[in-house]
Amino acid sequence: MKIVIAGGTGFLGRPLCAALVGDGHEVVVLTRNEQTRTPDGTRALTWDLERALSPWASELDGAGAVINLSGEPIAAHRWSAAQKRRIEDSRVTATRRLATAITEAAAPPPVFISGSGVGFYGACGSEVVTEETGAGHDFLADVCRRWEGQAVAASSAQTRVVCLRTGLVLAHDGGALQSMLPPFRLGLGGRLGSGRQYWPWIHRIDWVNLVRFLIEAPDAVGAVNATAPTPVTNAAFTAELGRALGRPTYFPVPRLALRLLLGEMADTLLLSGQRAVPVKAQQLGFTFTYPTVSLALDAALHRGE
Repeated sequence: MKIVIAGGTGFLGRPLCAALVGDGHEVVVLTRNEQTRTPDGTRALTWDLERALSPWASELDGAGAVINLSGEPIAAHRWSAAQKRRIEDSRVTATRRLATAITEAAAPPPVFISGSGVGFYGACGSEVVTEETGAGHDFLADVCRRWEGQAVAASSAQTRVVCLRTGLVLAHDGGALQSMLPPFRLGLGGRLGSGRQYWPWIHRIDWVNLVRFLIEAPDAVGAVNATAPTPVTNAAFTAELGRALGRPTYFPVPRLALRLLLGEMADTLLLSGQRAVPVKAQQLGFTFTYPTVSLALDAALHRGE
């Protein structure tokens, strides 16, 4: 089938494209930068979020699936007012454009999988969080709520919509793990703040496989937590990362230092979290290759997965 992916050139998009091409699908990547090299075996098409509908929209007509991974990176810069607008607008506008193209297609795709995040739930302490848990009230929760709202507008008798609430993605070649490694490899790693905040995580291979699974699962509708079944506290994650690297983890980072360095982003991304579990994915029959953080870190750090 033809699968159209918006945002297919990033940390998640590239391996997903490779997997789908390997499955024999025709993959079309919508990119805002025509100079960006798209994954091998895919066809690139430039799209412009400033215009309404343009030639790229015709690619969605008759497609077997549309996947939306577009959006400004959450943690690339300190959250100034301007950066927060970019984070929100890049997600909401892109999703609105895709949803409009889907609803106006003569043959709309059977499934629209749109990115979201576990930030939807806000800070939840030690409460177990499922897809039935309501939205939080901080900046990321508001972004996710609006983001998902645009995606759900594409829902119809012909198109089921899945909002993929992704946690911390672990892999050997990027993402949050790569930024953590330098101090840990030097033996200078440690918990962040109290360490009691939960970090819902998923290995990138499981994330890719979950998307492939959801494309083919006709009963998959609505929110799906893209997180492993065993979320851990930051302190437990820190200990496992130290074990995997064979390094001590004796240097905690004080809450105040993180707030001074990162501002609001520290509280939302690092010092609070969600004990999110993938109830819906497991009910649908999805099986995780890396269900525990020890297996996931060993795969990423020692096998380059």
